[in-house]
Amino acid sequence: MHILIGITAGIAAYKIPLLIRLLVKQGHEVRVIMTPDSSDFVSPLVVSTLSKNPVAIEFWDRKTGEWNHHVAYAEWADVLVVAPCTANTLAKMSQGLCDNFLLATFLSMRNRTMIAPAMDLEMYQHPTVRRNLSILEGDGVVIIPPEHGELASGMVGEGRLPEPEQLAERINEHLGCQGLLNGVKALVTAGPTYEAIDAVRFVGNRSSGKMGYAIAEALANQGAQVTLLSGPTQLTAKHPFIQTVKIETAQELFASVQTHWPSSDLGVFAAAVADYRPSEPNPQKIKKNEDSVTLNLVKTEDSLAWAGSQKKMHQFLMGFALETSEGEAYAKGKLIKKHLDAIVLNVLGENGVGFNFETNKIRIFGKEGQAVDLPLDSKKELAKKIVAYIIENK
Repeated sequence: MHILIGITAGIAAYKIPLLIRLLVKQGHEVRVIMTPDSSDFVSPLVVSTLSKNPVAIEFWDRKTGEWNHHVAYAEWADVLVVAPCTANTLAKMSQGLCDNFLLATFLSMRNRTMIAPAMDLEMYQHPTVRRNLSILEGDGVVIIPPEHGELASGMVGEGRLPEPEQLAERINEHLGCQGLLNGVKALVTAGPTYEAIDAVRFVGNRSSGKMGYAIAEALANQGAQVTLLSGPTQLTAKHPFIQTVKIETAQELFASVQTHWPSSDLGVFAAAVADYRPSEPNPQKIKKNEDSVTLNLVKTEDSLAWAGSQKKMHQFLMGFALETSEGEAYAKGKLIKKHLDAIVLNVLGENGVGFNFETNKIRIFGKEGQAVDLPLDSKKELAKKIVAYIIENK
């Protein structure tokens, strides 16, 4: 893999030569861009020697006049890793500023960027820093969170750059290198379905797709090649190992599952599929002329049941159940009826659980009925734990 490291002017820059050495030993090709002030913290000569490539600092070499092309750097790289990322560089990145070569390259990376913020405790907790992190994360930048520990100021708290070994692990995880699911083909469904009533109205639900997208990313981070069947959602999967197939209706989802499931090794069906659809959707908008309108609803295709009925010995299939009452009984029944290997239950109405929340609280049932409880956490963290469960039990 081609890894581009961006070093900014923070004391934690002393760790980056060790990170470069680790990545090169793992077989990656590494190039480095340094901000001008970062050379006060780490030697460009050391960085160049360890990376086995020239270091770019300015847009051109003032001695030779040779031009450094930021677009060429961005096109070469599989990922840009800015580490350490100071509060100053973080702010510039979040606002799209471009006053040095590293920032110009970042703006050409098409979201293939990771950052490892490192700064003092009070700085990291400042509302503007938190806001800038949120903006970048919303733009698709992957955040490597700082660790809790002793800081350069002598204070102890959150803000410490992870050790080179941990940084290398996160980079490899993101790129799908040395993952536990290398070579595995995964099928994930996410989001709602919309079943047409007329030309403008539909039967649907409030699913945001966040859980399914998080699972797709967690699988890709472990090296799986993921096909993501996504209902209507505002989300975008940015990982290079994820191929997204857009669907709208349960019928379209069913057809896509029939196409992709036979060649998959595992499936995680997290989509909130409508159980019923209007039997005869009106091709025109229904006018508001009557006091009431009767809709005749028919069952939609059950993609999960079909996948379970077609499941081969080597395939692992996980379903989801979102319930408002008697969740455990229903989830266990669905597990058996649809020939699943595991099912994830969450109960709508619990605090922080359900559609459009950033958090969730789940319970996983295996095919022998054993349960694993995962307490309230972000959907991204729960997705990692779900994937860890799959790896352990598939």
